[in-house]
Amino acid sequence: MNPPHPSSPPPARGPAPRRSTLHAVLSVIGRNVGSFHAALGTYLVLALAAIFAATAAFAFMADEVMEGGTQKFDESVLLWMNAHASRTLTGLALEVTSLGSGAVVIMTLLVSSAFLWVSRHRYSVLLLWVAVVGQEVLNLALKTRFDRPRPRLFPWRTPMTSGQSFPSGHAMTSMVVYLTLAYLIARLEPGVGLRRATFAVAGVLIVLIGLSRMYLGVHYPSDVVAGYAAGFAWATFCALGIEAVQHFRAKKPEVEEHEKDLRTAAPPVSDGA
Repeated sequence: MNPPHPSSPPPARGPAPRRSTLHAVLSVIGRNVGSFHAALGTYLVLALAAIFAATAAFAFMADEVMEGGTQKFDESVLLWMNAHASRTLTGLALEVTSLGSGAVVIMTLLVSSAFLWVSRHRYSVLLLWVAVVGQEVLNLALKTRFDRPRPRLFPWRTPMTSGQSFPSGHAMTSMVVYLTLAYLIARLEPGVGLRRATFAVAGVLIVLIGLSRMYLGVHYPSDVVAGYAAGFAWATFCALGIEAVQHFRAKKPEVEEHEKDLRTAAPPVSDGA
């Protein structure tokens, strides 16, 4: 085969892919902070500041709920659900709502953590527990801040002693737990189709749990939507922590070894340096 002519132009290259704001921030931190833990800590401080800002905006919008701006809509949805209630639907709702309860969530966490730990995804285990414990603290803080009573439009269809209504703890927990698990599982799956199916299953499960809380009469629709919003923000923050671990892993050899097989499912971003 004849070698290429010295004057031949280099092969054409497509346009460089656009880098997200997250990737740009990670790259700046990576270039200016030396150690793995310092780089990861710097990122987490910045991300946590963004979460606090988002929480403040959430609180501002939630004041509209507390002032009664959504009350008419909330009550009409619950009354419509109550008008279509049946023994079969009640049985299904109780089964579905249990998937967001403490016992099921803890069991799911223990099994998932054991699998991730044995497969040497130690930072993924840390992410999972930080996500769940953090959302419990955040949910308690929000409930205490707003102190909205639970609806009393019809007798509850599930045992419920007390507790504030806004935001829904089941909705927030299901969003954080099942979305985070879907994210971790999807990173281990080689095909795009499997990843999409994983997120789809998690999404259906999350929506059904929220609907069950309304059907059972213990939460308003605005409680559920608020729980989803706060849970999604927190789950996203935690998932981006794994992205940061992937980005900075070359700074610490044992991290490179623990998380190396995740590169085939979701390649880390490059510094471009």
